[in-house]
Amino acid sequence: MDLRSLRYFLAVAEQGGFTAAAERLHIAQPAVSMAIRKLEQTLDLQLFDRQERRVRLTDEGEVLARHARHILQAVNDAERELHELHGLSRGEVRVGIPSMLGSYYFPPILMAFRQRYPGIRLEVVEAGTRKLQQMIHQGDIDMGVIVTDTPPDDLETHSFLRDQMMAILPRDHPLAHADNVSYDAFFAEELVLFKEGYFHREVIDRISREAGVTPHIGFEANLIPLIKQIVSHGYGITTLLAMVVADDPTLVARPFSPPVWLDLSLAWRRGHRLSRANQTFVDLVLEQATHRRDG
Repeated sequence: MDLRSLRYFLAVAEQGGFTAAAERLHIAQPAVSMAIRKLEQTLDLQLFDRQERRVRLTDEGEVLARHARHILQAVNDAERELHELHGLSRGEVRVGIPSMLGSYYFPPILMAFRQRYPGIRLEVVEAGTRKLQQMIHQGDIDMGVIVTDTPPDDLETHSFLRDQMMAILPRDHPLAHADNVSYDAFFAEELVLFKEGYFHREVIDRISREAGVTPHIGFEANLIPLIKQIVSHGYGITTLLAMVVADDPTLVARPFSPPVWLDLSLAWRRGHRLSRANQTFVDLVLEQATHRRDG
């Protein structure tokens, strides 16, 4: 029993005859008769009562017709959904992004994606990079942004941004007039930092261990507007990407000496085939990254 036979069978049942069914199907009438005869032989059942001029379904035929309608409808639905996905009119993207990038780097990308593919549902999860890796493994998100200084072997990564972590200072801070900020000078200050698990906190923890110092952490917060307010009022300094304070006249970004570079990538489970919607999102992120570098 194949789909073509079921389509021919339903056409005969709905048209009430083999000739009318053949006309609707745009095929020769003998082909319809042969397909129905083969279907009856396969099932070892009589599906039509042919004693009258207008053929009618037998009881067995009625049962098959009910199931055939469901089967063909399901096939049609599947074909339509696959066609829609191919055309990117439907689908879902679940991406995890740390708050710093989610607030200052990704909004134009997310809006561009939404404008191009309004039928695709976009779910954005905010979390630290370590949490995002865990969520990728658990299947809670399709992909996430991670730091790829030491990329995990079980994740496939595509780099989209290389940027410096900067010391962020009030404009009237003595270090604000320096060309750069040494690690010793930075760690001599009271610090405002993200909580553990976020990439910018991990960078500071790593540098402090390498320098053999214990940071003076006055505030821990994951709310970037709060961090900026605390720093601008002189209650500590922090480290962020320069894009975060680019439009804030009360804050100054200065590079570290030696500089601290971050390589950020989109990551997903290695060996996991991305859906067309997810692959399209990755392509857009990489496309925007290329435009950013070239611009």
